[in-house]
Amino acid sequence: MRKLLAATLCLAATATGCGASVESAKDAKSTAVTLTNCGHKVTYDKVPERVVTNDVGITELMFALGLEDRMAGFAMPDDKGDLTGVPWKDGYDRVKWLSKDQLTKENVLDARGDFVLAGWNYGFREDAGFTPDALKKLGIPSYVLTESCRNGRTETARGIMPPLDALYTDLTNLGKLFGVEKRAATLIAGFRKQVADVHAKAPAKRPKVFLYDSGQDQPFTSGRYAAPDQIISEAGGVNVMHDVQDSWTTVGWESVVERDPDVIVICDYGDVSAEQKKKFLLSYAPLRHVSAVKHRRIFVLDYVDLVESPRNPSAIARLGAYLR
Repeated sequence: MRKLLAATLCLAATATGCGASVESAKDAKSTAVTLTNCGHKVTYDKVPERVVTNDVGITELMFALGLEDRMAGFAMPDDKGDLTGVPWKDGYDRVKWLSKDQLTKENVLDARGDFVLAGWNYGFREDAGFTPDALKKLGIPSYVLTESCRNGRTETARGIMPPLDALYTDLTNLGKLFGVEKRAATLIAGFRKQVADVHAKAPAKRPKVFLYDSGQDQPFTSGRYAAPDQIISEAGGVNVMHDVQDSWTTVGWESVVERDPDVIVICDYGDVSAEQKKKFLLSYAPLRHVSAVKHRRIFVLDYVDLVESPRNPSAIARLGAYLR
């Protein structure tokens, strides 16, 4: 299964490090590029040469497009997830690891960054003063991860389009900005085919799935606009929190019990291991009659599989095989 996934990923990334020739990235002196980011037109006066990224999924967008030579560094925790079968994993050896926490204005300036690729709750945050507006005042342009775009339903609610559309939008936009449109189109075509192949095998009766990220008093999970929603649906299931018009958000355990998921998917990251999360779910009294707990149907995916990233199609394939 690992070999099959690696081959599929390599097909999707024929322009990104599997031995194929690639188009050259746009010259840094080329003309300005205007993109639509989070519903707003943004013009970039030149092609960035020293990009700084926050978090693993966002960093791998650059790696998958073969843009390591345009990067000054990245910030992310220690755990990058399982790199087996990831065709762009060499990017980690070629680009400087700036921080094992989050980006700050200081480490962006220290890296002489000329462009920041991050997202709301993926680096950008008002409480630390690390925002696109704050960077703009320093003369540093930025791009906001589409999965994290705020939608105006509440002050912090995020998500403006289906999760895979967000992934394809960002690959397309970055491809245009850096002059690697063909590379982006090849990736997207491969991903679409991989997802379609899994979707075609979906079971007739779709199991109900709950995504468990973290939290004991209240679970942190995925609403309609975070990547797990479409990972679950394309794999053949139904996200029990699809009606929640947000990306990553907190719900109540009572709503999980009421919706009675057939399967629980654990997001594996952080100080609490997937095994510890599983033990909690299986021992938490309010969940004892939930179908997924009664039948011990619990599946684990890495954090990077479940945030917007070029690993999303591979995650769909793995979850699809489990649901079948």
